Amino acid sequence: MRLALKIALRFLKSGRGQTILIVLGISIGVSVQLFIGSLIQGLQINLIDTTIGSSSQVTITSTTDDKLIDNWDRTVYEAKMFEPEVTNVSVSADGPATLDYEADTAPVLIRGFDIEDSNKIYNIEEGLYEGRLPGRKDEVLIGRELAQIADVSSGDRILVLNPGGGSARFDVTGLYDLQVSSINESWIITNLQTAQDFLGMGNKVSSIEMQVSQVFDADAIGNRIGYAVSDPNLRVDNWKDQNQSLLSGLNGQSVSSYMIQIFVLVAVLLGISSVLAISVVQRSKQLGILKAMGIKDREASLIFVFQGLMLGILGAIMGIAFGFGLLYSFTKFAVNPDGTPVVPIYINYGFIALSGVFAIVSAMIASLIPARISSRLNPIEVIKNG
Repeated sequence: MRLALKIALRFLKSGRGQTILIVLGISIGVSVQLFIGSLIQGLQINLIDTTIGSSSQVTITSTTDDKLIDNWDRTVYEAKMFEPEVTNVSVSADGPATLDYEADTAPVLIRGFDIEDSNKIYNIEEGLYEGRLPGRKDEVLIGRELAQIADVSSGDRILVLNPGGGSARFDVTGLYDLQVSSINESWIITNLQTAQDFLGMGNKVSSIEMQVSQVFDADAIGNRIGYAVSDPNLRVDNWKDQNQSLLSGLNGQSVSSYMIQIFVLVAVLLGISSVLAISVVQRSKQLGILKAMGIKDREASLIFVFQGLMLGILGAIMGIAFGFGLLYSFTKFAVNPDGTPVVPIYINYGFIALSGVFAIVSAMIASLIPARISSRLNPIEVIKNG
């Protein structure tokens, strides 16, 4: 085995140009695989963060006539107690209303939260760009677009009409921007008591919103929560059932990414096999002499297996380096107006290691064809025809 390794190394050194070309081919394949895989992963994670990461992933609502949840604190306790995957929980008192301002009226949605709990889900404080969070009764936040439509600033008072014909004046303590125009145009955010009093809910709430530790397991977690809660009038929904089109798009991205990576690996494998097979023919005379001197067929085969191993290791190392270079260049050239990358790159070290291992294994598999050819060489015929 040691002799086969030495001969393999000598063959690689003597055919330096050929060796460089093979290593470059492997490294380009690995870098393309790494770049595409990391880009798709970063795109998916960014998409999940912007759409699902800052919203409810499992939601409990009521099926009663008034659509309100009574004894909601017990339901929250049951969900948190029996499902450890739940990370954040917030109750909400929601209802439609109308904002009456000088020029016109605008339909809005009153959303009453425990601000501290809801902030963990919606990042309200992070989206606050003027003023402060509501701390007392009858204090509210409104979104950027709604503030522009109604010409409202922090510190103003607004008049809001409820569906029952009543009205109330609220103090605007701040303006927010949650990066979703439909939310900014419609949500008036306040504390739980203010919303309950304005909408006439008493101590009831309209929904219980939760986030979970594993976003893509939200359907299974939601099912378990459904079994855990004792109130039969409650329904548990999850983001996967409510966003089938988004889920299909994410699955399509993953499949296309895997297909591209597989074809790249196949191309690398075929390229290595063809070059090493030609190498067997080129070095048939040396192999014939080695066999005539007593080297066994197994050792002759190992020469090319070792070549594949060494080429794979070199190509994987260079490919990972090239891949990081591509990713770095992408973050510098494909940027938003504020200088941030269009798609934040997600570095998955497990995926990087797997890409390198696949390259090495592919190179070794590719070397099996020339290894088999070399084992079948007849030294007498090779020397005779050489």
